[in-house]
Amino acid sequence: MERLSRATAGDVPKAPGTGIVHLGLGAFHRAHQAVFTADAIAAGGGDWGIAAVAPRSRSVLDPLLEQDLLYSVLTLDGERVTPRVLGVHSQALHAASEPDAVERLLADPAVRIVTLTVTEKAYRPGSAVLDLLVRGLRARAGAPIALVSCDNLPSNGRRLRELVVAELGPSIVDSTGFPSTMVDRIVPASTEATYATAREVLGLEDRATVGAEPFHAWVLEDDFPGGRPAWDRAGAIITGDVGPWEGLKLRVVLGVHSALAYLGALAGAPTVDRALALPGMRDAVERFIATDIAPTLSPPDGVTVEEFGRGALARFANSALRHRTLQIAMDGSQKLPQRLLGTIADRRAAGSMPRYATLVLAAWMRFVRGVADDGTALPLDDPMAERLRETGDLLALDAVFPPAFADDTELRAQLDAWGRDLDRHGVLGVLEGLR
Repeated sequence: MERLSRATAGDVPKAPGTGIVHLGLGAFHRAHQAVFTADAIAAGGGDWGIAAVAPRSRSVLDPLLEQDLLYSVLTLDGERVTPRVLGVHSQALHAASEPDAVERLLADPAVRIVTLTVTEKAYRPGSAVLDLLVRGLRARAGAPIALVSCDNLPSNGRRLRELVVAELGPSIVDSTGFPSTMVDRIVPASTEATYATAREVLGLEDRATVGAEPFHAWVLEDDFPGGRPAWDRAGAIITGDVGPWEGLKLRVVLGVHSALAYLGALAGAPTVDRALALPGMRDAVERFIATDIAPTLSPPDGVTVEEFGRGALARFANSALRHRTLQIAMDGSQKLPQRLLGTIADRRAAGSMPRYATLVLAAWMRFVRGVADDGTALPLDDPMAERLRETGDLLALDAVFPPAFADDTELRAQLDAWGRDLDRHGVLGVLEGLR
């Protein structure tokens, strides 16, 4: 079968000049920021082509280069698959082998935005991504630019600003914006089944294809000193306060996603939709949203937490996504502080014991032990895996948990009770007891 390329794809708009550098050439970027940017260019024009930078792996970079920087996004909605071929990337580079070229690109005054999808682990002083970004900024000589974190971190713009200012000094903010953002679209990792679907619907081989749900959202703080694409005309929300949207995403969408991942993996459910379909699971997560999460949030005007949660569950039920529970369960030590622990801390500060949130935390603690309810081994893909497996008191790990957790005897008792129930009855038995 022929390969996707400019010669075989038909009339795909060419990328304009480079105005954006994106660090992190993963599936989410290709199905989210790239789609919004392609639509913004179509609506408002401008030299906003994206130079994509793969920090380490060439697994996506090489196929993309072989395909003239074209790839397809497959929108998966039940049995219906809607393909779209995008050509919004103007360049693609490999940071590990081309650091000087990436640095020159970041220093180019024509580049006015850098977006990042590099996961929580990269937001540490001295990380390779941060060092590369700092070198490029140092060479810009004051040319205006916005650094746009699209990772699932609270106040991600402020977090990035603190890291950059620590390296370059406070004067960097005179020419640099650090807008906080909320991004949302379920984009599972591509598999051979994804590539087979692309062959079927495109009639071409596409080794850079991604599948994604129909829903997609992007909320951005308005802080772009060098300008920006017409993302608002592509459906993004430009606002002065991302916080209410960020809280919904982190605690409702991602918190429930993690709940389904850990409870589902223990129960033997390979994908999120099958985890949600387990007897008693939907009732449990609806109560998790209503009784534990909702009291901790102040949603945007016109939105209720419960309504937002029902929408999230409808998305999770999309069986076409085949979103693996083990993929979502990765890096729990890095994700749970944003997704779950804040909910628990806020409820404890209010004098309440969050029943369902502590069940999720207990499920993660059992997941760390590496054995499912049926005795199947579970992998622990986490930067703290060795410490997690070796420690006898997870709550004492201050790199994961707030200090107050270790001293909270009532919280410890609740987690111990859930742990005993999960050991004795498994997830299905625990869910049955909740009904």
